[in-house]
Amino acid sequence: MTRSAKGITRRGALALAVAGATAGAVAWLVGEAEGAPGTGVHSGSPHAGHGSDAVAGLEGVRERGQTGLLLRSRIDLPAPFGSPLPLLRPARAVHTAQGDLYEITARSAVAELLPGVQTTIHAYDGRMPGPLIVSRRGTPVIVRVRNELPFPVTTHLHGGRTPAVHDGFPTDLVLPVGGWPHPLAHEGRIAEGGRDYVYPLDQRAATLWYHDHRMDFTGAQVWLGLAGMHLHRDEEEDALSLPRGDREVPLMIADRAFDADGSLMYPAVDRDLAVVGGVTGGFHDGVLGDVILVNGRAWPELEVEPAQYRLRLVNASNARWYRLTLDGLAHDEPGFVQIGGDGGLLAAPVRHRALQLAPGERFDVVVDFRGLRRGDAVVLGNALGDGSTAKVMRFRVRADQADDDVVVPDVLGVVEPLGEPVRARSFSFGRADAAGASASGHAAVWRINGEGYDPTTAVAEVRAGDVEEWEFTTDNRHPVHVHLSPFQVVARGARGPGPFDAGWKDTIALGPGERARVRVRFDADPGRYMLHCHTLEHEDMAMMANFDVV
Repeated sequence: MTRSAKGITRRGALALAVAGATAGAVAWLVGEAEGAPGTGVHSGSPHAGHGSDAVAGLEGVRERGQTGLLLRSRIDLPAPFGSPLPLLRPARAVHTAQGDLYEITARSAVAELLPGVQTTIHAYDGRMPGPLIVSRRGTPVIVRVRNELPFPVTTHLHGGRTPAVHDGFPTDLVLPVGGWPHPLAHEGRIAEGGRDYVYPLDQRAATLWYHDHRMDFTGAQVWLGLAGMHLHRDEEEDALSLPRGDREVPLMIADRAFDADGSLMYPAVDRDLAVVGGVTGGFHDGVLGDVILVNGRAWPELEVEPAQYRLRLVNASNARWYRLTLDGLAHDEPGFVQIGGDGGLLAAPVRHRALQLAPGERFDVVVDFRGLRRGDAVVLGNALGDGSTAKVMRFRVRADQADDDVVVPDVLGVVEPLGEPVRARSFSFGRADAAGASASGHAAVWRINGEGYDPTTAVAEVRAGDVEEWEFTTDNRHPVHVHLSPFQVVARGARGPGPFDAGWKDTIALGPGERARVRVRFDADPGRYMLHCHTLEHEDMAMMANFDVV
């Protein structure tokens, strides 16, 4: 069942925010209001949502090579590599005449993210990451999402060429099964309790992922667990000699921080995730955690054979960038053989000694463990981390030898350069000179072309089938994501594409003061889509814009 929602005015939203900041401050900053369902989000208080009478706010520190503030966990952290990596197995689909149906429930659960510690998460099927979806070109996928959480959700398939109605637009909300007592600040396609997302998936094989995209609350809701992986396959990929079965390993990397009781810490303005979105002032640049999770486990270990492995990497962090390294291989060649990126297979392999991942980016790599012996170890590290964030996971060799007939070919796939653009556009990503207010009442700190996000307007109208050239400029680190259509990087500044720009992209990692040009051809799916910064706190604080495909 769906219904439309009349948006309250911006002034009305601000009035609600002011009222909440006055009458409801104790509930937000100190503890949970009596009878409130609670989310477990720790906002102004280090124990908000647990009845604490503490009033000290969460504090963060700067971390080298990052944009944002680091939250330091209040619980004793485990030694790294003491837990096995959770292996993501394909979820079971129901085959229907319309496509493969996956039924997923967004719900609360208790998970063991740290060894021996129970943590409440809010996640797809109560798992972090959510169920692994594996699809094949030519077979549509229907994801039926039921919302048993105490707040609205909306789900975006990141990297999917998806009709607008199923793209997870930020105001197209799925309300909780038990109802939603709060006013809705925006017009949108509203579903009560659940809805179907239909994905045609007529696109190349690629590493995709799905996550919550609720306007102003994406950062908090992804931090709490609403993200999962999706591997899409086709015949072009099938024809290649690549690692398969247990030697193909999906890895979702994300950072988090934990309070003394094991709960997740996050500086949400509204710890009930109800009315006012965004984060408290010091965290506008982004939220960083001091614990690195891989597939929902802190600094895990994976036993491997002395063979080649295919690693499907997703940076699902809110704000953290990684520069991944491999220490302990038996050869001196670059450790990462990149075969794919956001939009699928590259034309040819690219070899890297270190691999940079910005939030939202995916890399498909082959790592060669041959030549190692039983008991040898290879550490996946992070050169952009310090202390606990400098390690990601470890691979431990479990045998002296193994069969391996994989030969990564010199030619992987067909990546045809896009033609000349019919028009050019420029988008500047930067901090607001003076923060205004979003429609939900929080400070709109970040801007695209000097404007904060308005879901009712579009900054561009593009024609289906046209090729356009878009220029992005930045004031800080901003990974820029474009919905619907992948793009090709043409240039960074006065130079050509960078070392991590090969193939089709949908997210480009841009550093401070950087300028890049990309070419994009828009698929023939009319409707409203988005581009935005994929630092989730920037996105929540108004660094988004719409474009209409006509």
